[in-house]
Amino acid sequence: MKIVHILFLFFFTVPFIEIYLLLQLGSTVGILPTILLVIFTALLGAWLLRQQGFATWKRFQDNLAKGEVPAYEMIEGPLLLVGGALLLTPGFFTDVLGFACLIPKTRKLFAKYVLEKHLIRTQNSSPFQQSESENNALEGEFKRED
Repeated sequence: MKIVHILFLFFFTVPFIEIYLLLQLGSTVGILPTILLVIFTALLGAWLLRQQGFATWKRFQDNLAKGEVPAYEMIEGPLLLVGGALLLTPGFFTDVLGFACLIPKTRKLFAKYVLEKHLIRTQNSSPFQQSESENNALEGEFKRED
């Protein structure tokens, strides 16, 4: 499934899920507690984003100072941005997704998955290596005769 289809489904279904959850919670606990809970999760998300952002930035700088590639931190940075945006969006489904991006253990798992499955190739296949169908080189031996 292409990423465009996944994004379309996400942007099409998430508003319906959010409205349903807000209506269910509002009918159960009332309107004012529901609104306060939405505001509380946004404030908690902003605080957590700030805390985790600074921690990730520090690890990024420490790895650069040691001469290491900050691979996990380069994946975690955009995850933090997505998590913060999802937490600032009113609703509980997006809050769950946002907190999953901001909690260090789940963020590490997702970054590890992205690095191992999509960015790092095995020894036999380099990301810069052409496939056999694209390889136009001819193999053989030659001998120069004067």
